[in-house]
Amino acid sequence: MRGLEPLLVGQRIRVAIIRDRRMRQPVPRKLPQFLAGATIRGLTRRGKYLLVDCGAGHLILHLGMSGRLWVVRDGAPPAQHDHFDLVLENGTVVRLRDPRRFGLVLWQAGDPLAHALLARIGPEPLSVAFDGGVLHAATRNRSAAIKLTLMDSRVVAGVGNIYANEALFRAGINPRLAASRLSRARCDRLVKEVQETLERAIRAGGSSLRDYVRSDGMAGNFQSEFTVYGRAGEACPRCGEKIREIRQGQRSTFFCPRCQRR
Repeated sequence: MRGLEPLLVGQRIRVAIIRDRRMRQPVPRKLPQFLAGATIRGLTRRGKYLLVDCGAGHLILHLGMSGRLWVVRDGAPPAQHDHFDLVLENGTVVRLRDPRRFGLVLWQAGDPLAHALLARIGPEPLSVAFDGGVLHAATRNRSAAIKLTLMDSRVVAGVGNIYANEALFRAGINPRLAASRLSRARCDRLVKEVQETLERAIRAGGSSLRDYVRSDGMAGNFQSEFTVYGRAGEACPRCGEKIREIRQGQRSTFFCPRCQRR
Protein backbone atom coordinates (compact mmCIF):
# COMPACT_ATOMS: atom_id res chain seq x y z
CA MET A 1 0.00 0.00 0.00
CA ARG A 2 2.79 2.41 0.88
CA GLY A 3 4.35 2.01 -2.55
CA LEU A 4 1.06 2.54 -4.39
CA GLU A 5 -0.34 5.43 -2.36
CA PRO A 6 1.74 8.28 -3.86
CA LEU A 7 1.09 6.95 -7.36
CA LEU A 8 -2.68 6.59 -7.05
CA VAL A 9 -4.15 9.11 -4.61
CA GLY A 10 -5.55 12.14 -6.40
CA GLN A 11 -5.39 10.48 -9.81
CA ARG A 12 -8.37 10.03 -12.14
CA ILE A 13 -9.20 6.57 -13.48
CA ARG A 14 -9.49 6.40 -17.27
CA VAL A 15 -10.58 2.79 -17.60
CA ALA A 16 -10.58 -0.57 -15.84
CA ILE A 17 -9.73 -3.58 -17.98
CA ILE A 18 -10.92 -7.07 -17.02
CA ARG A 19 -9.23 -9.89 -18.91
CA ASP A 20 -10.46 -12.78 -16.81
CA ARG A 21 -13.39 -12.62 -14.37
CA ARG A 22 -12.64 -16.07 -12.95
CA MET A 23 -11.07 -15.14 -9.63
CA ARG A 24 -11.95 -16.60 -6.20
CA GLN A 25 -15.19 -14.69 -6.70
CA PRO A 26 -16.13 -13.43 -10.18
CA VAL A 27 -15.03 -9.89 -10.93
CA PRO A 28 -18.21 -7.76 -11.24
CA ARG A 29 -19.17 -7.22 -14.87
CA LYS A 30 -20.10 -3.60 -14.21
CA LEU A 31 -16.81 -2.77 -12.47
CA PRO A 32 -15.40 -0.76 -15.43
CA GLN A 33 -18.60 1.29 -15.41
CA PHE A 34 -18.26 2.03 -11.68
CA LEU A 35 -14.59 3.02 -11.95
CA ALA A 36 -14.40 5.04 -15.19
CA GLY A 37 -13.88 8.74 -14.45
CA ALA A 38 -13.59 8.29 -10.68
CA THR A 39 -10.85 10.09 -8.74
CA ILE A 40 -8.97 8.00 -6.19
CA ARG A 41 -9.38 9.68 -2.83
CA GLY A 42 -7.31 7.36 -0.70
CA LEU A 43 -5.95 3.89 0.00
CA THR A 44 -6.55 1.98 3.20
CA ARG A 45 -6.06 -1.61 4.29
CA ARG A 46 -8.20 -4.03 6.27
CA GLY A 47 -6.42 -7.26 7.02
CA LYS A 48 -5.07 -8.46 3.67
CA TYR A 49 -7.59 -6.42 1.68
CA LEU A 50 -6.56 -3.22 -0.11
CA LEU A 51 -9.38 -0.67 -0.24
CA VAL A 52 -9.28 1.96 -2.99
CA ASP A 53 -11.62 4.87 -2.20
CA CYS A 54 -13.28 5.98 -5.43
CA GLY A 55 -15.86 8.29 -3.90
CA ALA A 56 -19.13 6.48 -4.61
CA GLY A 57 -17.62 3.20 -3.46
CA HIS A 58 -14.46 1.20 -2.94
CA LEU A 59 -12.49 -1.11 -5.17
CA ILE A 60 -11.56 -4.09 -2.95
CA LEU A 61 -8.42 -6.03 -3.87
CA HIS A 62 -6.96 -9.18 -2.34
CA LEU A 63 -3.86 -10.91 -3.70
CA GLY A 64 -4.67 -14.44 -2.54
CA MET A 65 -1.64 -16.74 -2.41
CA SER A 66 0.03 -15.97 -5.73
CA GLY A 67 -1.16 -12.52 -6.76
CA ARG A 68 0.76 -9.28 -6.94
CA LEU A 69 0.08 -5.70 -7.95
CA TRP A 70 2.70 -3.97 -10.02
CA VAL A 71 2.96 -0.67 -11.84
CA VAL A 72 3.58 -0.43 -15.60
CA ARG A 73 3.11 2.22 -18.25
CA ASP A 74 0.05 2.30 -20.48
CA GLY A 75 0.61 0.11 -23.52
CA ALA A 76 2.82 -2.46 -21.76
CA PRO A 77 1.66 -5.83 -23.17
CA PRO A 78 -0.06 -8.09 -20.60
CA ALA A 79 1.33 -11.52 -19.73
CA GLN A 80 -0.71 -14.71 -19.50
CA HIS A 81 -1.84 -14.23 -15.91
CA ASP A 82 -2.41 -10.45 -15.95
CA HIS A 83 -6.15 -10.45 -15.24
CA PHE A 84 -6.95 -6.84 -14.33
CA ASP A 85 -5.65 -3.35 -15.13
CA LEU A 86 -6.52 -0.06 -13.47
CA VAL A 87 -5.50 2.59 -16.03
CA LEU A 88 -5.08 6.17 -14.84
CA GLU A 89 -5.38 9.34 -16.93
CA ASN A 90 -1.65 10.03 -16.48
CA GLY A 91 -0.72 6.73 -18.17
CA THR A 92 0.08 4.79 -15.00
CA VAL A 93 -1.33 1.25 -14.96
CA VAL A 94 -1.77 -0.82 -11.80
CA ARG A 95 -1.83 -4.44 -12.98
CA LEU A 96 -2.94 -7.53 -11.10
CA ARG A 97 -1.06 -10.72 -11.91
CA ASP A 98 -2.44 -13.87 -10.28
CA PRO A 99 -1.45 -17.26 -11.75
CA ARG A 100 -3.65 -19.25 -9.35
CA ARG A 101 -6.59 -16.80 -9.41
CA PHE A 102 -7.14 -16.97 -5.63
CA GLY A 103 -7.24 -13.17 -5.43
CA LEU A 104 -10.23 -10.87 -5.47
CA VAL A 105 -11.29 -7.78 -7.42
CA LEU A 106 -14.60 -6.56 -5.99
CA TRP A 107 -16.70 -3.43 -5.60
CA GLN A 108 -18.55 -2.15 -2.55
CA ALA A 109 -20.79 0.91 -2.73
CA GLY A 110 -20.70 3.05 0.41
CA ASP A 111 -18.92 1.70 3.48
CA PRO A 112 -16.40 -0.98 2.42
CA LEU A 113 -16.42 -2.52 5.90
CA ALA A 114 -20.04 -3.51 5.32
CA HIS A 115 -18.89 -6.07 2.76
CA ALA A 116 -19.43 -9.62 4.01
CA LEU A 117 -15.74 -10.51 3.61
CA LEU A 118 -14.59 -7.61 5.79
CA ALA A 119 -17.33 -7.39 8.40
CA ARG A 120 -15.99 -10.20 10.63
CA ILE A 121 -12.28 -9.41 10.47
CA GLY A 122 -10.55 -9.02 13.83
CA PRO A 123 -8.41 -6.11 15.03
CA GLU A 124 -5.38 -4.91 13.10
CA PRO A 125 -2.21 -6.38 14.64
CA LEU A 126 -0.38 -3.05 14.83
CA SER A 127 -3.32 -1.15 16.33
CA VAL A 128 -4.03 -0.40 19.98
CA ALA A 129 -7.11 -2.64 19.62
CA PHE A 130 -4.86 -5.71 19.61
CA ASP A 131 -3.12 -6.54 22.86
CA GLY A 132 -2.48 -9.48 25.15
CA GLY A 133 -5.87 -9.17 26.79
CA VAL A 134 -7.68 -9.31 23.46
CA LEU A 135 -5.71 -12.37 22.34
CA HIS A 136 -6.19 -14.08 25.70
CA ALA A 137 -9.96 -13.55 25.57
CA ALA A 138 -10.17 -14.76 21.97
CA THR A 139 -8.34 -18.00 22.73
CA ARG A 140 -10.17 -19.18 25.85
CA ASN A 141 -12.46 -21.64 24.06
CA ARG A 142 -10.19 -22.53 21.16
CA SER A 143 -8.71 -26.00 20.99
CA ALA A 144 -7.03 -25.26 17.65
CA ALA A 145 -3.25 -24.88 17.56
CA ILE A 146 -2.02 -21.40 18.40
CA LYS A 147 -0.36 -20.98 15.01
CA LEU A 148 -3.64 -21.67 13.18
CA THR A 149 -5.46 -19.39 15.61
CA LEU A 150 -2.98 -16.59 15.00
CA MET A 151 -3.62 -16.89 11.26
CA ASP A 152 -7.41 -16.76 11.71
CA SER A 153 -8.50 -13.32 10.48
CA ARG A 154 -11.45 -13.37 12.88
CA VAL A 155 -8.95 -13.29 15.77
CA VAL A 156 -6.45 -10.81 14.31
CA ALA A 157 -6.21 -9.37 10.82
CA GLY A 158 -3.45 -10.11 8.37
CA VAL A 159 -0.93 -12.28 10.22
CA GLY A 160 0.31 -14.55 7.43
CA ASN A 161 2.14 -17.86 7.60
CA ILE A 162 5.68 -16.47 7.53
CA TYR A 163 5.07 -13.94 10.29
CA ALA A 164 3.18 -16.41 12.49
CA ASN A 165 6.17 -18.79 12.30
CA GLU A 166 8.66 -16.08 13.13
CA ALA A 167 6.64 -14.51 15.96
CA LEU A 168 6.02 -17.87 17.65
CA PHE A 169 9.73 -18.66 17.56
CA ARG A 170 10.64 -15.30 19.04
CA ALA A 171 8.01 -15.79 21.75
CA GLY A 172 9.26 -19.32 22.52
CA ILE A 173 5.83 -20.89 21.93
CA ASN A 174 5.23 -24.30 20.34
CA PRO A 175 3.06 -23.75 17.24
CA ARG A 176 1.12 -26.96 18.01
CA LEU A 177 0.05 -25.80 21.48
CA ALA A 178 -3.72 -25.50 21.92
CA ALA A 179 -4.57 -21.79 21.91
CA SER A 180 -6.66 -22.11 25.07
CA ARG A 181 -3.56 -23.20 27.03
CA LEU A 182 -1.78 -19.88 26.60
CA SER A 183 -1.56 -17.83 29.79
CA ARG A 184 -2.20 -14.10 29.79
CA ALA A 185 1.54 -13.47 30.20
CA ARG A 186 2.36 -15.60 27.15
CA CYS A 187 -0.35 -13.83 25.15
CA ASP A 188 1.28 -10.52 26.08
CA ARG A 189 4.64 -11.83 24.88
CA LEU A 190 3.20 -13.23 21.64
CA VAL A 191 1.42 -9.99 20.76
CA LYS A 192 4.65 -8.08 21.34
CA GLU A 193 6.57 -10.44 19.03
CA VAL A 194 3.87 -10.35 16.34
CA GLN A 195 4.00 -6.56 16.30
CA GLU A 196 7.80 -6.37 16.30
CA THR A 197 8.03 -8.99 13.53
CA LEU A 198 5.56 -7.12 11.34
CA GLU A 199 7.24 -3.78 11.96
CA ARG A 200 10.62 -5.21 10.97
CA ALA A 201 9.11 -6.78 7.86
CA ILE A 202 7.55 -3.48 6.83
CA ARG A 203 10.88 -1.69 7.22
CA ALA A 204 12.52 -4.38 5.06
CA GLY A 205 9.90 -4.04 2.33
CA GLY A 206 8.29 -7.42 2.94
CA SER A 207 9.48 -10.92 2.09
CA SER A 208 10.34 -11.91 -1.49
CA LEU A 209 9.73 -15.61 -2.07
CA ARG A 210 9.47 -17.23 -5.51
CA ASP A 211 8.42 -14.41 -7.87
CA TYR A 212 7.05 -11.90 -5.35
CA VAL A 213 8.23 -8.31 -5.71
CA ARG A 214 6.87 -4.97 -4.55
CA SER A 215 4.72 -2.77 -6.78
CA ASP A 216 7.85 -0.92 -7.96
CA GLY A 217 9.42 -4.19 -9.13
CA MET A 218 11.96 -4.29 -6.30
CA ALA A 219 12.29 -7.31 -4.04
CA GLY A 220 11.56 -7.15 -0.34
CA ASN A 221 14.40 -8.14 1.97
CA PHE A 222 12.83 -9.50 5.17
CA GLN A 223 13.63 -13.09 4.10
CA SER A 224 17.25 -12.37 5.00
CA GLU A 225 16.10 -12.02 8.64
CA PHE A 226 14.15 -15.28 8.90
CA THR A 227 15.05 -17.22 12.02
CA VAL A 228 13.05 -20.40 11.34
CA TYR A 229 10.87 -20.01 8.24
CA GLY A 230 12.20 -22.10 5.34
CA ARG A 231 15.18 -23.28 7.41
CA ALA A 232 14.23 -26.93 8.10
CA GLY A 233 17.33 -28.96 8.97
CA GLU A 234 19.45 -25.89 9.70
CA ALA A 235 20.75 -24.95 13.13
CA CYS A 236 18.53 -22.88 15.39
CA PRO A 237 20.15 -19.42 15.76
CA ARG A 238 19.61 -19.60 19.53
CA CYS A 239 20.47 -23.14 20.62
CA GLY A 240 21.87 -24.96 17.59
CA GLU A 241 19.14 -27.63 17.49
CA LYS A 242 17.92 -28.51 13.99
CA ILE A 243 14.84 -26.60 12.85
CA ARG A 244 11.86 -28.89 12.18
CA GLU A 245 9.13 -28.62 9.55
CA ILE A 246 5.57 -29.94 9.94
CA ARG A 247 2.26 -29.30 8.16
CA GLN A 248 -0.57 -27.40 9.83
CA GLY A 249 -3.72 -26.43 7.96
CA GLN A 250 -2.09 -27.25 4.61
CA ARG A 251 0.74 -24.80 5.36
CA SER A 252 4.35 -25.38 6.37
CA THR A 253 5.29 -24.70 9.99
CA PHE A 254 8.91 -24.27 11.08
CA PHE A 255 10.02 -24.34 14.71
CA CYS A 256 12.84 -25.24 17.06
CA PRO A 257 11.96 -28.34 19.13
CA ARG A 258 14.16 -27.12 21.98
CA CYS A 259 13.40 -23.40 22.15
CA GLN A 260 9.70 -24.00 21.51
CA ARG A 261 9.11 -27.06 23.66
CA ARG A 262 5.92 -25.67 25.19
